[in-house]
Amino acid sequence: MMDIKTLFKITYGMYVVSSKKSDKYNGQIANTAMQVTAEPPKVLICINKENLTHHYIQESKVFTVSILEQNTPMKFIGHFGFKSGREFDKFKDMDYKIGTTGAPVVTRNALGYLECEVLLSMDAGTHTTFIGEIKDAQTLKDGEPLTYAYYHQIKKGKSPKTAPTYIKDEKK
Repeated sequence: MMDIKTLFKITYGMYVVSSKKSDKYNGQIANTAMQVTAEPPKVLICINKENLTHHYIQESKVFTVSILEQNTPMKFIGHFGFKSGREFDKFKDMDYKIGTTGAPVVTRNALGYLECEVLLSMDAGTHTTFIGEIKDAQTLKDGEPLTYAYYHQIKKGKSPKTAPTYIKDEKK
């Protein structure tokens, strides 16, 4: 019998991926972001098709990745990870700036950020994989990045149904 929890051994980070649609902004917690090339620098993200951020990225062809620090509060993670931007403005009273691509960059609890323009997208079933060329990248402060393992093991966090790492029988 396959042990699907073996996938928890793959190293992930925790990020806020944001995008825009006209003058509206949305962002979400994501654990799938990785560098794929150095010249020119490109990253890959994976976003659930049901998420509002997915629709914004598809329309605007831009996204940002804010790299979260290890001591990011669970309330902040819940704000971007377990609430829908369809129901409230996630950027109200949030520390952010508008980047060079016009997409919002979350600066609260972030060690740094990447701003990207989508070059390619690929259907992955429930999710879309977006490859973006980095247009700007900035380090905001030093610190330890929040890993998905730390989130689960130390912070006792869980994965929402829309996460690529969600396991149906996952217990809190």
